[in-house]
Amino acid sequence: MAPDSDPTLTGLEYHVLLAVAPGPLHGYAIRDAVEADSRGVLNPRAGSLYRVIARLTSAGWLTETDAPDPGPHPGRERRYYALTPAGRGVLADEARRWKGAVALAEKRLGRRPS
Repeated sequence: MAPDSDPTLTGLEYHVLLAVAPGPLHGYAIRDAVEADSRGVLNPRAGSLYRVIARLTSAGWLTETDAPDPGPHPGRERRYYALTPAGRGVLADEARRWKGAVALAEKRLGRRPS
């Protein structure tokens, strides 16, 4: 995926960016946040998640960063990912796009926005 003037994110891409918006997370913490934020609708396997992280990194929306708390961890060293300024902009644009889509759906269904 290459950045362009009007990117549209998949649900998993959106949730990955949303997961790291508050601060850097490692892969498994991203997976847990995606699952929690999507109320279990999205439960990405490691292979799928890391392919999405690689695409978002290549697009310049995520970056690998130092661990916020480099305390001891058994096993392999964890890789942490953070949202870039460009990624924050894409996430904000996508949130606005979804907000507009929800408003249109509510209007067509004759409901008031909640």
